[in-house]
Amino acid sequence: MTRVAAIDCGTNSIRLLVADADPATGELTDLDRRMTIVRLGQGVDRTGRLAPEALERTFAACREYAEAVKEHGAERLRFVATSASRDAENRDDFVRGVLDILGVEPEVISGDQEAEFSFTGATKELGGRDHLDKPYLVVDIGGGSTEFVVGDDHVRAARSVDVGCVRMTERHLVRDGAVTDPPTEAQVAAMRGDIEAALDLAGETVPLREARTLVGLAGSVTTVSAIAQELPEYDSAAIHHSRVSRDRVREITDWLLRSTHAERAAVPSMHPGRVDVIAAGALVLLSIMERTGAEEVVVSEHDILDGIAWSLA
Repeated sequence: MTRVAAIDCGTNSIRLLVADADPATGELTDLDRRMTIVRLGQGVDRTGRLAPEALERTFAACREYAEAVKEHGAERLRFVATSASRDAENRDDFVRGVLDILGVEPEVISGDQEAEFSFTGATKELGGRDHLDKPYLVVDIGGGSTEFVVGDDHVRAARSVDVGCVRMTERHLVRDGAVTDPPTEAQVAAMRGDIEAALDLAGETVPLREARTLVGLAGSVTTVSAIAQELPEYDSAAIHHSRVSRDRVREITDWLLRSTHAERAAVPSMHPGRVDVIAAGALVLLSIMERTGAEEVVVSEHDILDGIAWSLA
């Protein structure tokens, strides 16, 4: 058994997992799993650069995570950075800051690598579950990009496309520096057009309709599940491996696109950092379900972070 620490730094959030990994049994035992909304990708789609305040928020979280890694005595640490830092002109500032704080250089991975980690993390424990037929289509809806992966025990095809909850919100739902509350029909239509074009791109590489089970990852999907279950607070155990029908996803998405900031913020399971971007994330999920014909999505709390941890074991 190996004690490992994995950090996943995305466009909207940075997450830490410290776990004991046992390759012999395929079990990953969590010791510390946490998430901080840092919005590293703030403005990247518009400026091409990581904002100084976004870097500082991220470095503050890294300092907290460094303490946790030390406290738990992790033997190995891997820091993976995704969409926002891949795109930014000043990503060297980000790399130097992380190296100074954590002692490891962030790996700015490709979309294909991101997809591989997500698939491993999401599906490693699904094999014995009833009625979850292979092949799987794993979709990881992040802040800046969405990864599509089809596979059985291993990845058969993968594609990363540049639609995510933060990128779509900033591109289509922001006017005069603030999120439109609620968005206009024209804004939603333009956002939907971008998402559909991205699905066309994904479909060129990934056979989206061949999958028998749709597995959804990351905060937009888990938040939709929490809303569907009307949870009194965010509950990972209730969300992990829950199933949400396409009709229910459509109802929730329609409500989110009509709602005000205050109404979304009042949802008890809603993380404050997701209030302004959840409508775009839900629309990405709904569009995927409609395109693939999936009648339900199986929601997983295990994703790229778990895949990174397994890579260390």
